[in-house]
Amino acid sequence: MSIMTKILGATAASALIAGTALAEPAVIYDLGGKFDKSFNEAGYNGAKRWADETGGTFREIELTSEAQREQALRRFAEAGANPIITMGFAMTTPIEAVAPEYPDVKFVNIDGWANLPNVQTVSFAEHEGSYLAGVMAAMASKSGTVGFIGGMDIPLIRKFGCGYAQGVKSVNPNATIVANMTGTTPAAWNDPVKGSELTKAQIAQGADVVYAAAGGTGVGVLQTAADEGILSIGVDSNQNHLHPGKVLTSMLKRVDNTVYNALKDGSDLQTGYLTMDLASEGVGVAFDENNAALVNAKMKDAVAAATDGIISGSIKVENYAATDTCTVLEF
Repeated sequence: MSIMTKILGATAASALIAGTALAEPAVIYDLGGKFDKSFNEAGYNGAKRWADETGGTFREIELTSEAQREQALRRFAEAGANPIITMGFAMTTPIEAVAPEYPDVKFVNIDGWANLPNVQTVSFAEHEGSYLAGVMAAMASKSGTVGFIGGMDIPLIRKFGCGYAQGVKSVNPNATIVANMTGTTPAAWNDPVKGSELTKAQIAQGADVVYAAAGGTGVGVLQTAADEGILSIGVDSNQNHLHPGKVLTSMLKRVDNTVYNALKDGSDLQTGYLTMDLASEGVGVAFDENNAALVNAKMKDAVAAATDGIISGSIKVENYAATDTCTVLEF
């Protein structure tokens, strides 16, 4: 059930401004839309799973502009939606502005850093999951050159790239990693044409496996990789099915579980900081029928060993977001 789709419609906005009570919680998707086949869609899948299992309903909006961020938050809060779940780091500042005005409403800030008493701030150990993807990329590569294509150039995405490069180097210290970012604005999350162009450029440099951490832009990366006969690695959601037999794996970021759990907890949601890492199965890599022919027992054993090492602490994966440094990759 949704009174909001692409934008806050006039009827919906009038109802919210008038203070119409919402029985449902709310989900605010970031730019790129809830069917981006990646980050936003993972959140939607978690919300849908909760709704299907419980019979509950939730309100939602797909943002189409920066100006809608605070507007959507405020209108949902005024109407009594609780909790309000937001997708993406760019919701941090709007939450910091709105949440103090509604102390009885719980907010979820996925990938952000809001530090407020009524906010649950969720981060993921993307560098750990990306390390596993790098191990697989290095083992699958025949050229010794692999690629990384990020979306918006921010520390979070460099965190993906750095972990990936470290995983590659753990298998092949002499490997070459070609890295590109799509852009420096939020438009970088939804530019599959640019993703395709960057993929072709990396293939020209010898890359035969390309990892996309770029939201909707990654759709263009995976499509071009499949068309050009190289392997790709998806992100956030399991994207193996988009090109069966041509997507080596997908680095899973279990945003779906985060959204599902938040909706399940409802107004009893525990606030504060929550980190989803390998140990808590918050990140990982996907194995299914769509990539079974690409993954042999040796590769699975290597992923299992790396997973154990990261969880035990014997393998230390660089976290670019914490240090602003990456010793294994230049961006």
